[in-house]
Amino acid sequence: MLVAFFESIKYVGHLLPISFLRVFMGYYYLQQALNKFNGDFLTRPRIADQIAEWLPASHAPNWYKIFVSSQIIPHWQTVAFIIVGLEFAIAVSYIIGYVVRPIALLAVLLCFNMLFFSGPMNEDLFKTFLTIHLIMAWVGAGRCLGFDYYFFKRRRGIWW
Repeated sequence: MLVAFFESIKYVGHLLPISFLRVFMGYYYLQQALNKFNGDFLTRPRIADQIAEWLPASHAPNWYKIFVSSQIIPHWQTVAFIIVGLEFAIAVSYIIGYVVRPIALLAVLLCFNMLFFSGPMNEDLFKTFLTIHLIMAWVGAGRCLGFDYYFFKRRRGIWW
């Protein structure tokens, strides 16, 4: 497996800049998840307040606004745990380069939700993250300097 890790540079070395971006994004998500886990994100209804404040001005479809106001705001603590868990999963996957494509698709869904949840200040940030996650899912960013190359070499498939 260690040989495949270094062999990945030889065969998919053109993905080296994207792998550095992948590791940086993994570090960013790990930092955000740790800040939320150690802070009061899981104990205080900050996300419910944020959603209730920005939802009427959001560009989300009406069915989504109804779903958020009836399901997500009352169950804010479950949603907060899901968000922190997804951020940890994204961070670990991006750092070690394992199952990057499915995790990048989950990250796209998380970015869409955060785009609708957050205000206009963070709109450009989440659009940029959305683009980065789509690129990582498209090119299979875990194949260079990651464990995905080992599995890509052994078992061809859509996930690697």
